Amino acid sequence: MLKNGITYMHEHITIDLSEVKNNEDCKLDVISETIKEFKGLYEKGVRNVVDVTNIGMGRNISYVENVSKETGINIVFSTGFYQDSFYPIKVFRETKEKLAEKMVKEIVEGIRGTNVKAGIIGEIGTSYNKWTEAEQKVFEAVVMAHKQTKKPISTHTSIGTLGHEQVEFFKKNGVDLNRVVIGHVDLTGDADYILKMLREGVYVEFDTIGKENYMPDRVRADILKKIQDKGYMHKVFLSMDITRKSQLAYKGGPGYSYLLDSFIPLLQTYGITSESIEKMLMKNPHAFMEGQGE
Repeated sequence: MLKNGITYMHEHITIDLSEVKNNEDCKLDVISETIKEFKGLYEKGVRNVVDVTNIGMGRNISYVENVSKETGINIVFSTGFYQDSFYPIKVFRETKEKLAEKMVKEIVEGIRGTNVKAGIIGEIGTSYNKWTEAEQKVFEAVVMAHKQTKKPISTHTSIGTLGHEQVEFFKKNGVDLNRVVIGHVDLTGDADYILKMLREGVYVEFDTIGKENYMPDRVRADILKKIQDKGYMHKVFLSMDITRKSQLAYKGGPGYSYLLDSFIPLLQTYGITSESIEKMLMKNPHAFMEGQGE
């Protein structure tokens, strides 16, 4: 599934949320610039990117396959349904069993008539401080699909909210928490909140690196130091969750390489060890995707 090397665990190679957000910037469709940036990532040791763009998010298989072919970076594709505001109509109309069937088909047979199979279920989300009825149905469908396929689950928390509730849901439904990663936890800005999830056994993602309008990176670094001190670095991933053209380097944004070029050096100034960095970028993704977590 994963090649040896660095893995970005929560990215979007192409995505289109522009209709709902009423903002053309939210249509990430500049393939030449993405290829250019991914070639740079390859040179820095990145070998895998988990693309969590799923059904209803503007997923485009041939586009992503092109990026992979041109750059040598292995892409893991996703299945699932994102969040209430972005759900296709079928989520509201169909039963959880039917939704689970759709996800299983994308994992076992292939996505939209292609031979490309989903390797992860995600990103599946809850709304800001609110878990809607439709989101509940999707999460229940995800549990069914996960139990049939054993594929790992990647979640979205809106500005870090309802992370504890997501953990409790999976626990209650008999999901091995070693197969679950809770997304966007860095946006809580709260080490204790995150450590509580880690103690339950899930993985967590600091996956909005560089989005300083949401949270300063120094806060992320400080929390990671606390996590390191408590001995949970084997359960953390890093990524950037780029979703807009303005976040790419050609538009003056941080670009995908920011994580390696700027954030890792920042972590080192906070006392994050080389061993911890290797875990977050290389060892942990392999353990998670292969179901070998502690």
